[in-house]
Amino acid sequence: MTPNDGLVSGLWLGISALLYLGIMAFALWRLPWGVLKRERGIQHLLFGAAVVLMLMWTMRAGISPGLSIHFVGMTTLTLMFGWDLALCAGSAALIGLALIGRESWQALPLNALCFVVIPALVSLGVLRTVEAWLPRNFFVYLFLCAFLGGGVAAAAGGLSMGSLLWLADVYPWSKIYHEYVRYLPLIMFPEGLLNGIIMTGMMVFHPDWIRTFDARRYIDEQ
Repeated sequence: MTPNDGLVSGLWLGISALLYLGIMAFALWRLPWGVLKRERGIQHLLFGAAVVLMLMWTMRAGISPGLSIHFVGMTTLTLMFGWDLALCAGSAALIGLALIGRESWQALPLNALCFVVIPALVSLGVLRTVEAWLPRNFFVYLFLCAFLGGGVAAAAGGLSMGSLLWLADVYPWSKIYHEYVRYLPLIMFPEGLLNGIIMTGMMVFHPDWIRTFDARRYIDEQ
């Protein structure tokens, strides 16, 4: 996640806050509020996903503040709930980390932009590309949307954080590269594998939990 307060200038924190709040406002505007109020099962599933994500984000490795490697998991949430609800679950996980003192309140928008918004939108982009250009197939969805999408989303989030820390003159690029960027390819495979395993289990046993997966079109009609 991001460095301690004071390392990132107020200008960059302000820009990230405006971008994050603007995207979140649009996500909240388009949420299916009626379904959420009516379906307690979706509420419980969303809350559980946020708690699991919060616990997963407490496990990280790194040397310098802000240059830590950890699983992201936003691809699974995006495929399960759609990008709008995924942003809500990811934001709730970050707020939980801030409440227990594991993250900074001041840097929360920057964290959310790099590790919630960008991975979710990248996952959505991969999904839309696959749906537009490739046949609706169980294995295409699993390997490209879940596995490949998870790895690409994690790399995109990490690169965005590294780039922002460099642009904000927090660390020189050489330090960011040697301590962080060059390790991102190593996390892409386990990130993709984790998302793939979770999605495989849900696609087999609980396809109704996945908002972007239509079992009739992906399995029955094949």
